[in-house]
Amino acid sequence: MKALRFEDERLRLADVPAPSREGEAVVRVRLAGVCNTDLEIVRGYAGFRGTLGHEFVGVVERAPGAAELKGRRVVGEINAGCGACALCRAGDSRHCPARTVLGIRGRDGAFAEALQLPAVNLLPVPDEVTDERAVFCEPLAAACAIIERVNVTEEMRVAVVGDGKLGLLCAQALKVLTGARVTLVGKHTSKLRIARRRDIETFKIEELPPSFDRAFDVTVEASGSPRGFETALGLLRPRGTLVLKSTFHAVTELNAAPVVVDEIQIVGSRCGRFAPALELLRRGAVDVDSLFHEEFPLSEGVRAFERAAEPGVLKVLLRP
Repeated sequence: MKALRFEDERLRLADVPAPSREGEAVVRVRLAGVCNTDLEIVRGYAGFRGTLGHEFVGVVERAPGAAELKGRRVVGEINAGCGACALCRAGDSRHCPARTVLGIRGRDGAFAEALQLPAVNLLPVPDEVTDERAVFCEPLAAACAIIERVNVTEEMRVAVVGDGKLGLLCAQALKVLTGARVTLVGKHTSKLRIARRRDIETFKIEELPPSFDRAFDVTVEASGSPRGFETALGLLRPRGTLVLKSTFHAVTELNAAPVVVDEIQIVGSRCGRFAPALELLRRGAVDVDSLFHEEFPLSEGVRAFERAAEPGVLKVLLRP
């Protein structure tokens, strides 16, 4: 089959064997999304080599032990655990020490004609959710995961810094799930307009009012830039919480003094569970349609990556 792979420090379309891992489900990929994490892997993040991609929707061709999934349209949680450790036995493999991660760590990903995951990772997609919306399930789940790590209530003020795909999803998810007053801070008028259509307050980063200094209970850093990190920290009130969502191949300098003096709590947040995200998509509670930018066939995967890396571009999709 065809797959888009990162090997020998270059991205290329390759012919590879079809998935054959024993005991796992095989999913025929219908649509996959290019994520900032994919772009960062090509720049050196995570040290991954192989088939990229972790945002997908597809149809199950084979599912040992879960015959009811065969022929179903599914999305898949991307962390595959060992099944034996305490975390896996508790039903959450996201931090299993031996886990593989689709297209990121030890497991070929979704930029291919087919992929493999354990059947337990797969969730059927509601009929009313189109492929073009279902492919946003993974990043939306990551946005929803914030409230697993931080208790956000409707009385709180929350600022999301970064108006890219993830920032827009974080702002929408937090508003819908918590009722909190959410402010999105970014650089692009067209992207901020997407959030405003969902009644989310927005500001350009260079136009933040002085009254915002140290005014927010929670800030979410979703820009992946040193300036975004500095802004998110500066917006926090003493004893506030800074949530880090960005993954990128770079080193961020941290001035620890304000963290110590203001007793700031810093929380990492990574992958989320898919069921809450699928429900938001089913209800139409978040706008993912406005995040779609362009679609490419898998055969033009290298060009799709170039396009996804251009300034101002939101979600680029690949169709095998």
